[in-house]
Amino acid sequence: MYSKDRLLILDADGTTIDAFAAIERTFQLHDMDIGNLERFQKRRHLFKYLGGLKEFPSNLKRQLGKQQRARLIDTLTQVYRYEASLYDCIGPWINRLIGHDGIRIGMVTRNITREPLDTLRCLLERHAVDVDRLDFLIHVPLKSDKTAAFRQARDDRRINPARCYACGDEKKDFTAAVAAGMHPFMVSYGFEDFARLTRKVGVPPELIAQSPDELCTRVLHALDIEPAGNRNLLERADRRDAPRAVAIPHRRHDAANQRRIAG
Repeated sequence: MYSKDRLLILDADGTTIDAFAAIERTFQLHDMDIGNLERFQKRRHLFKYLGGLKEFPSNLKRQLGKQQRARLIDTLTQVYRYEASLYDCIGPWINRLIGHDGIRIGMVTRNITREPLDTLRCLLERHAVDVDRLDFLIHVPLKSDKTAAFRQARDDRRINPARCYACGDEKKDFTAAVAAGMHPFMVSYGFEDFARLTRKVGVPPELIAQSPDELCTRVLHALDIEPAGNRNLLERADRRDAPRAVAIPHRRHDAANQRRIAG
């Protein structure tokens, strides 16, 4: 027998966490440049490169051996824990969902940092997210997909698949949600852009949010807890017929964090 709860599964990198800024910062600390967001999205397998599952592009391969890759992951871990940011509005949004009766919420991630669940806890707590009230925080190996984890999160809580939702920014997030019978909330500001998601992956444009604000609004509306002031975001999304660029602002990093990471 199903419960009456609804389930929302969050993704970490590129959906709730500004992964581009974190990776950019990591490479800068090693005197390397990954380029702008558009170029970064064309290298959507960068986590696989760092995780050793794919060969680096030739221009980076010359600079990176196994030891350098390990140092990059060490630095990335520190950046995530002490500098990386949730997208604006995501922290309060998660806490609002956590505090709402009848909604079970957690995160399934393929993050490649050291001790990734500890890393994500550190990052979320820095943004005042009440991590202990999440229903689950699950790490999936990079070489695996999320389908089994999605099903487990659903079945352990006896939730009707028709009342389940999953957020993501990549093809594997979309296919895992569909395979588990869940509604996908996709975003185009993370590892894969609007053009690739629609033309290559086959994601219907209507399922794609092009900014964190739009994602928050769509989810809250679907769960019947939409803030009244954000209704116009949904109306604008319905009228759009072409992708728009999303600028990710440059973030300043204070000296204390720089010393911590450099050390």
